[in-house]
Amino acid sequence: MSSETKTTSDYIQHHLTNLTYGQHPDGHWGFAHSAAEVAEMGFWSINVDSMLWSIGLGLLFALVFRRAAVHATSGVPSGLQNMVEMIVEFIEDTTSSIFHYKNDLIAPLAMTIFVWVFLMNAMDLVPVDWLPELAVALGVSHMKVVPSTDPNITMAMALSVFALILYYSIKQKGPVGFIKELTLHPFPSIFAIPVNFLLEFVSLIAKPLSLGLRLFGNMYAGEMIFILIALMFGGGIVYALFGGVLQWVWAVFHVLVITLQAFIFAVLTVVYLAQAHDTEEH
Repeated sequence: MSSETKTTSDYIQHHLTNLTYGQHPDGHWGFAHSAAEVAEMGFWSINVDSMLWSIGLGLLFALVFRRAAVHATSGVPSGLQNMVEMIVEFIEDTTSSIFHYKNDLIAPLAMTIFVWVFLMNAMDLVPVDWLPELAVALGVSHMKVVPSTDPNITMAMALSVFALILYYSIKQKGPVGFIKELTLHPFPSIFAIPVNFLLEFVSLIAKPLSLGLRLFGNMYAGEMIFILIALMFGGGIVYALFGGVLQWVWAVFHVLVITLQAFIFAVLTVVYLAQAHDTEEH
């Protein structure tokens, strides 16, 4: 941390601000240089760093797994093949224990979500100053490197899953069956339709919110703790040593957090899609 040029508040705010591109109040388009300018840009601004890191990690996932598939052998497997096979078998076993319908999309979708979210979360293990300070040295004002700490990314993934939930709900139950599910449960009476719809609609909307906000909240909190620990390195040798110990302890614990959050997102996706395929009466 450049403590001589930044206050604690400036340091925290800098690390929590995305590299955002959008339209400024005077009408010209460009990058924001502060959180205040980001707020002025409004809805149509785009967090460039979140997009680049999420897409880049998605491409990394695709390339690594494709390489493992291309070089797979029935003989002695490589370390990469072993790792990929373990992930595939783990997700396949988990999916088959939850999803009891015929749909070839679900297991690959769950694996994609698990690995992609894990990679995005794992960026939180990179020391908080390295990439942002490198970006500043290269003339880039801000650089958030953990896409899952951006609610735009987590909610975009959650809404994509929500779209699949609606699609399969209508496909499996039919438009009329889907409407009946929203209006005639849990109380099978036409007089209870307003109450039923309120209860079922809230339950339906809670699905994408539980996916997106849970991931965002947990990862944002983890990133904030890393930032607060990093502040200790500017407080003298004693604080720096203590901060180094805390950083390693939190990083080790955070490995569990980032893996668990990726797993929860994938499992809840499978659970919600299984409910969408369920055609039995409540």
